[in-house]
Amino acid sequence: MREIQFRQALGEAMSEEMRRDEKVFLMGEEVAEYNGAYKVSQGMLDEFGPKRVIDTPIAELGFAGLGVGAAVNGLRPIVEFMTFNFSLVAIDQVINGAAKFKSMSGGQFNVPIVFRGPTGNAGQLSSQHSQNFENWYANTPGLKVVVPSNPYDAKGLLKSSIRDDDPVIFMESELMYGDKGEVPEEEYLIPIGQSVTVKEGSDVTLVSFGKMMKVANEAAEEMAKEGVQAEVIDLRTVRPIDYAAIIESVKKTNRLVIVEEAWPLASISSELSHHVQKNAFDYLDAPIHRVNSKDLPLPYAPTLIDEILPNVKRTIDAINSVCYR
Repeated sequence: MREIQFRQALGEAMSEEMRRDEKVFLMGEEVAEYNGAYKVSQGMLDEFGPKRVIDTPIAELGFAGLGVGAAVNGLRPIVEFMTFNFSLVAIDQVINGAAKFKSMSGGQFNVPIVFRGPTGNAGQLSSQHSQNFENWYANTPGLKVVVPSNPYDAKGLLKSSIRDDDPVIFMESELMYGDKGEVPEEEYLIPIGQSVTVKEGSDVTLVSFGKMMKVANEAAEEMAKEGVQAEVIDLRTVRPIDYAAIIESVKKTNRLVIVEEAWPLASISSELSHHVQKNAFDYLDAPIHRVNSKDLPLPYAPTLIDEILPNVKRTIDAINSVCYR
């Protein structure tokens, strides 16, 4: 099977859906003439023209609102934020507009829109450009929140997101755009809300999503060398969450470690911890451990970044703790 980059998988997903449905269009900063800030939309302007691949001003509130209006009126916009840090400027349109139209209209209006772009740390971008908002958006009824970890999932999930009749927050990572992975040439879709077990294990359940899957997978590989078999689950989406898969895994392993880049308070890992202790408490042989970013704005210095973000060592320490090693 061919291998392509994460950015190419996203570009293919958008292009295929635009060929399939003339109502789909892309808008955002630098998506057209510049071929995308991260070259995700490379070549799309040439194929689809300026009416369907639209460069916007640096005005997230404005073009997010245009996207919501277009979706309510029957189109299927893909709105790219250069970073989800900038989506805070547009959050009123996302939360009070896109997420609520269907409920407020008594089901008369769907809002089939995808807001996509990178989230989280991407190196020395300091505190205002390195934040995670998965848990923010997942807190909102009416939204779906997708966070793929590899090119295969990125393509299949983005195609499903574009076809979905509800607003979808689709979160990527600058640090993953160049990652390569196997992606079929034939069409496929991945259902929203369905996790995947990437490694079977019997000693501890290790759950993550997005680029933190790299940390989880590496930690699992290191622990396997010491005879500890971690079952690794990639959530893929954080609203809805595939609770059932996690519960079934915990019933088998009796231990749970969650790796998440966001700050610890009111995080996805907080929600998972609550749900597991409520529904699988009798199966737990150790307290649930979470590996999050430390509760601080991310600094600029590389040494401090490494100290604050989740890493393999902290994950291994958490696994050893729940396994009483």
